[in-house]
Amino acid sequence: FFHVPTAWITVIAFLMSTIYSIKYLRKKNLLDDSKAYTAAQLGMVFCILATVTGAVWSKFAWGAFWSWDPRQTSIFALMLIYGAYFALRSAIEQEEKRAALSAVYSIIAFVTVPFFIFIMPRIMKGLHPGSADDVSSGPVVDFHMNANMLLIFYLSLAGFSLLYYWMWQIGYKSHWIKEKFNKQLI
Repeated sequence: FFHVPTAWITVIAFLMSTIYSIKYLRKKNLLDDSKAYTAAQLGMVFCILATVTGAVWSKFAWGAFWSWDPRQTSIFALMLIYGAYFALRSAIEQEEKRAALSAVYSIIAFVTVPFFIFIMPRIMKGLHPGSADDVSSGPVVDFHMNANMLLIFYLSLAGFSLLYYWMWQIGYKSHWIKEKFNKQLI
């Protein structure tokens, strides 16, 4: 009810970062850069939450916090890829250049997301449901689970989606205001 929705929001946030990066490259509107940056920030926060909650669940289910399962490894790779995005942004001072290079990087980085989240964990053997050698658990979301559990799961997905959207709205607006304020000081 917590782990899967955080992973879901990770994908949504990185997708939104890519969409607004494309919009930035088309229109050169710095507000789109703020929206892409904020989405990437939240994507990283939710990626870390998915990793931590996954480690807790892993300890409960498989006896160890980390076992280099393909899904664990792939989300770790995403953290490194998007960590490099933030390193890139912090290394460039000129606003337009930072926005353009970050936008290009965000688009390239997102190409890895479907592979690391949806493809690699399903074609390799692993502990997670839906792995290549999974014969008992079925898909990641089992639609045959108890109706109450399914309801709570969907409500959790909806709740986390609304929470993300609210945080994203506040985040990009505050980032935009901060950037405008810093320009006035210079």
